Amino acid sequence: MRRPNPSPVKDLLLNRYAHIADGVAALFHPYVEVVIHDLRDQTVLHIANNLSRREPGDDSALEEIPGTVRDRMVGPYKKLNWDGRRMRSVSAVLFDDQARPAGMMCINFNIAVFDEMRGALDILLKGAGVQPQPAELFRDDWQERVNVFLHGWLRERGLGLNGLGRSHKRELVDALHAEGAFSGKSAVNYVANVLGMGRATVYKRIKELRGGMD
Repeated sequence: MRRPNPSPVKDLLLNRYAHIADGVAALFHPYVEVVIHDLRDQTVLHIANNLSRREPGDDSALEEIPGTVRDRMVGPYKKLNWDGRRMRSVSAVLFDDQARPAGMMCINFNIAVFDEMRGALDILLKGAGVQPQPAELFRDDWQERVNVFLHGWLRERGLGLNGLGRSHKRELVDALHAEGAFSGKSAVNYVANVLGMGRATVYKRIKELRGGMD
């Protein structure tokens, strides 16, 4: 391993920025690596939470970074780590006391772990081997039918269950009645509980609707 040759620029970069690199890496450990490069001799100067298997003194290979060192920040951009894992990176130019580009801080974020999490969640949410409800078992599942209709009604109107006012609740009771939702045993109690209404209020409205049909 080559050690960086000491120089005033390297001392400035380490004294001014190494603790920032260490802090960022500590905050997002173990997913983030922070590398400080010396632009004068194109070498790696400091690495916090080494994910890339580079060492101080290694060539920086900054030609891999899009843009130019004259930009204050480059990225976010994609990189591929040594182990084939996807990284998302951002690089910021570090300046000396004369406002000249002296170094570059590269923050490399291992996003592969989140790809793996997403894959696991997709499997769980899709439910491998999950089948539709057996018709013979749920033929009389009036609660399921009420739930499907109720939330479809809310989606069509861009409404949320918790934000329903009195008039919307009344409309919904009317719509459920028109769908025959109250034919199930205890359906009135269930709808009243879901909508946060009194059972007497729901019974009264159903009575009015049925009276209007006579």
